[in-house]
Formats: sequence, structure tokens, C-alpha cells
Amino acid sequence: MTDLYPAADQRELLRQAAAAHTAASADLEAFLRRLPEVPEPADITEYANLLSREERARGERQDAADAAGLQLPSMESE
Repeated sequence: MTDLYPAADQRELLRQAAAAHTAASADLEAFLRRLPEVPEPADITEYANLLSREERARGERQDAADAAGLQLPSMESE
């Protein structure tokens, strides 16, 4: 029996991860654009949540890139 929805290849998973990271970054930017001059505690909590989501999405994007063979040499100075 043929699978109607074949598994996505690594490139498609990378594209999806990149789109999720882009969306998380856009949500963070939108929040920062509407941030009041004096943030309230709720603003700080929302910022922490959005930042955490963006960082998690970036990590997932990097993992997907590694799995797709786009491994870069370390960019840290030695």
C-alpha cells in the first residue's frame, strides 16, 4: 500500500523550521514595536516567552540544517 503522505525530506523539514523561526522572530519584533516606554511586569513576562520561543525555533532550525547536511565550521574564535 502506498503512503498518501510521504515523509518530508530533510530540505522540507529545514524549510518548515526556517519558517517557524521567521514567524517567531516576527512575533518578537511586533511585540517590541508596541512595547510601552515603561514596561509592565506582564510585558516582561511576554518578552521572556517570545524570546524563549524564538531561541527554541532557532535551535530547531539549526538542528534541521545539520540534518540536511548544512553543517558550518565553528564560528567561535579559538
